[in-house]
Amino acid sequence: MRMNQIVAAVLAAPVLIGAGAPYALAHHGFGTFVMDRDIELTGTVTDLSFVNPHSWLYLDVVQDDGQVVAFRCEMRSANTLRRSGWTPDLFPVGEEVTITGSPDRDDPYSCYVGTVIFDDGSSLDRYGQIIPPAPAEEGERPLRLANGEPNISGDWATEQRVMTDPRGQLGTLVPLSQANDFGVGGLPEGQQAIPGARGTEQARARAEGTEGERTGFNFPPPDWLTEAGQEALAALADEERYARSCVFSSIVSEWSGEPINRVTQRVDTILVQYGRLGIERTIHMDMAEHPADIEPSRAGHSIGHWEDDVLVVDTVGFEAGLFRRRAPHSEQLHVVERFRFDPETTQLRREYTAEDPLFWTEPQTGSDALDVSTLGYNPELCEDLTLDDDVELGPRG
Repeated sequence: MRMNQIVAAVLAAPVLIGAGAPYALAHHGFGTFVMDRDIELTGTVTDLSFVNPHSWLYLDVVQDDGQVVAFRCEMRSANTLRRSGWTPDLFPVGEEVTITGSPDRDDPYSCYVGTVIFDDGSSLDRYGQIIPPAPAEEGERPLRLANGEPNISGDWATEQRVMTDPRGQLGTLVPLSQANDFGVGGLPEGQQAIPGARGTEQARARAEGTEGERTGFNFPPPDWLTEAGQEALAALADEERYARSCVFSSIVSEWSGEPINRVTQRVDTILVQYGRLGIERTIHMDMAEHPADIEPSRAGHSIGHWEDDVLVVDTVGFEAGLFRRRAPHSEQLHVVERFRFDPETTQLRREYTAEDPLFWTEPQTGSDALDVSTLGYNPELCEDLTLDDDVELGPRG
């Protein structure tokens, strides 16, 4: 029975979090959804697009006058939904569901899913976690391979982040293990001081369109961009942000976030497969220097070696692109990463330093930590359907 399968409340699983900022803004914004208004729709499922960066549920809704109207409602990414236990078979065609959430200010036939209420009365919040079956007992993870190297092979993912408001309409994103530390819709201390953060007056005004032009991803250029870097950022502003949502940015930013990544250690190479778009990266362990004729790529050319139990990876040969979000990098990007498996936390920790003398005035540094994933590596299709000219919404017939 679905009632026994679904738990609307967010679990407070005792998962250790990695290094870095404990609170992060969402990877994707709220678009044109008016988060301070409520909407309720009851309809029949006609289709489901279970894709990244946003999944979409399609419904036929019968109006009071008997008119059948086609709606669609945005959900979280397929990667995140799977990690939360959601599967496409929860939404078979013909199933009656009720959606509560927020309306789209520009499109009268679109909405933002806050809660799904199923025909049997069970419900599931946007950031709700479904309790998975108890995992099968596995043998203890070997700390080292037969050749003595630390064992970093496996599927890795960051701890999930969920909303302090499980409907996803207020609050902010926090690690799953800390979700119960804040009241529904609450903001961590200091978050209110961030202009435009969820739940602030600026955010509400922007959602209502009363605070000038909506800026979306148009953040001010960081002060560490050179003149050439700022020109690249200005050129980026002319590109459609929906076209950028399904583009692999950099080996730094794509290592963490929603997807699950896989590491496979071989004799002379280490293969890294990124859950986002299935991009593969080979770390050459049998090379001391990069070749002179590297073909630029998103993942670049990586050479690595072990320093005691730390894997040091040097990567060059990148295509120009985004380092993270709206921070551009040139083909001169140079990244050095240091990976270390922590046997106490069973986490794969990474520190990195990145330099780009053409676009940046100073190096960028950071660190993060990934846990062994309870869900296997499964690169998901990415197709941003926010602007979908093929979908037919509104009154039928």
